[in-house]
Amino acid sequence: MASPDRWPEIRGIAYGGDYTPEQWPREVWREDVALMRVAGVNLVSVGIFTWALLETREGVFDFAWLDELLDLLHENGIAVDLGTPTASPPAWFFAEHPDARVVTRDGVTMGFGARGMASHSSPAYHAAIVRIASALAERYGSHPAVVMWHVHNEYGVPVGEDYSDHSVRAFRVWLREKYVSLEALNTAWGTTFWGQHYGEWDHIGAPAAAPSVVNPAQRLDFARFTDHQLRACFRAERDAIRAHAPQPVTTNFMANQSWTTDLWAWAGEVDIVSDDHYLWAADPEGEIGLAIAADLSRSVGGGKPWILMEHSTSAVNWQPRNVAKRPGELARNSLSHLARGADAILFFQWRASRSGAEKFHSAMIPHAGTSSRVWREVVELGAALGRLDEVRGARVAADVAILWDFESFWAQDLEWRPSVELSHAERIRTFYERLWRDGITVDFALPGHDLSSYKLVIAPAQYLLSADDAAKLTRYVEAGGTLVVSFFSAIVDENDAVHPGGFVAPLREALGVVVEEFLPLREGARHAVRWDGSTSATLVADAWQEDLVLDGADVLATHVDGPGARKAAVTRHAHGTGHGWYISTRLDAAGLRTVMSDVYADAGLSPSGLPDGLELVVRRGDGADYAIAINHRDDDVPLAVSGVELLSAQDVDGELVVPAGGVAVVRTPLPHSGGGGSAKSGNP
Repeated sequence: MASPDRWPEIRGIAYGGDYTPEQWPREVWREDVALMRVAGVNLVSVGIFTWALLETREGVFDFAWLDELLDLLHENGIAVDLGTPTASPPAWFFAEHPDARVVTRDGVTMGFGARGMASHSSPAYHAAIVRIASALAERYGSHPAVVMWHVHNEYGVPVGEDYSDHSVRAFRVWLREKYVSLEALNTAWGTTFWGQHYGEWDHIGAPAAAPSVVNPAQRLDFARFTDHQLRACFRAERDAIRAHAPQPVTTNFMANQSWTTDLWAWAGEVDIVSDDHYLWAADPEGEIGLAIAADLSRSVGGGKPWILMEHSTSAVNWQPRNVAKRPGELARNSLSHLARGADAILFFQWRASRSGAEKFHSAMIPHAGTSSRVWREVVELGAALGRLDEVRGARVAADVAILWDFESFWAQDLEWRPSVELSHAERIRTFYERLWRDGITVDFALPGHDLSSYKLVIAPAQYLLSADDAAKLTRYVEAGGTLVVSFFSAIVDENDAVHPGGFVAPLREALGVVVEEFLPLREGARHAVRWDGSTSATLVADAWQEDLVLDGADVLATHVDGPGARKAAVTRHAHGTGHGWYISTRLDAAGLRTVMSDVYADAGLSPSGLPDGLELVVRRGDGADYAIAINHRDDDVPLAVSGVELLSAQDVDGELVVPAGGVAVVRTPLPHSGGGGSAKSGNP
């Protein structure tokens, strides 16, 4: 399979993780590389938190230890993803530039001793990151071990917004470039409300904490500005590297786990999308959140293979309760990412740290050493990935898109919304879970994207929707698409101003409804919904109802009780050759099963029919398809499939038993069989 553009020069699936040899004596380095070879490691990330060791004083560098390390790794056939250490500036930097510290919204100046401590608008910080990135690239741009560059670490985590004086000045510059005139800014922000009109640019500050709620349009712009400033830092380092080094450049995203950065914009800046993902231990079905993050990583990268830059072998250390992974879960998690497009499986970290804030974080070599179950599973996974080289470069195809819009999320998360129950994360997770359980593969998209290739588009939480994007969604339906819109969508424009004509107004033509009034429910209140679609049923919903006025739509479900009793709960509207669905209440994934059954019929889709807990994704190559089945159940599951199971090198003729907690990867013959989102248990 041909490798995608700018993929690092590594044979097969990349495997390894963050390596921090600076924490260990030289004799451990040699033990490490020997064990890496045992485990099948072929890529490690190095240098991510080593600024103080590389630049001991401003402009004074010590590369001797890194020279030795890169030579050692290369001699042992281990490639390097070389990091720039700019997420953690040294103590000397803050001593010389105290004004570069981050300031919180409450006006507190952040101290030294963590990471992410520097203002992304500080001129001194910009100069320093370019200096260290340039020095590293000039020295190691031609080193044979270095196959890619890893800029910074998890931008926006733990610090996104900065309210320092540097940030305020930069915000004003950004606003002048965006609006040109104060008149345009005042109009966009609606500053006639509460007497906020601005007559001078210098009177505009960052939206710091105030006695009451700060102008939401200003706060939304500050979120956009923050993302812009973070990307400016990345671009400065990336361009400094490119001046001296030919290798691809990336930075590690946190898809579905950080909302600070707009990953659609960021994906256009990196050569390869890479992502860090950690299970949320409180979630008993963390594999669903994992799948969301993997699909989002693939989607923002335009469907190209991507890098799982970090995940954990077992427990993390920063959650309220850090639950250890059970036997086999390490492989299931890893191969779920691979199934959804990752061609590199890396961990944080190689060897568990004895000191520091993350000493209780799991690792490929845990504190228990190489006699541990975790180490045995690490070695087993390396061997398994070695048998899956041919999967590299194969693509995932989907017939369904879920809209995922960071700017809309930023706006929805501001204060004074109609109900605290209005969570975009919850709605997206619920709709995604329904499709995950139905065995339907999903892409994520923006409302302004070309959606014509998708049979079904779902907008679970598109609170902010521009008039232009609403027109595109309307044309999608008119041309034969099926659009599902959930409540509290299409409420405001790009300036967080309610659309002319009221709630959902820009989608009125596509949906055939008008929302006259929100009817949020009191805490804990539940209500019945009578479903009268292709079947009859009574569903249970909570949190939200609406006074929905019909404008051509047909009613498929009605509120039985609550403030919206006898009013429409779910509608379907024929527009052009497609259909627009509107769901005006909160149904859980089980309740959505009934609704989505009729939606699928409109879209020409069918659930896979697989038992709940058997995850099946197909990656499509040039000469074969690869059906990757992950069994999250406690019992064996038969799967109707034919081909060659690559992990066992066994022929499969019609049926394969996927063991409890196990994974199977089956090379299936061409031709392709239908859309990527409609794979059946008998015909993946």
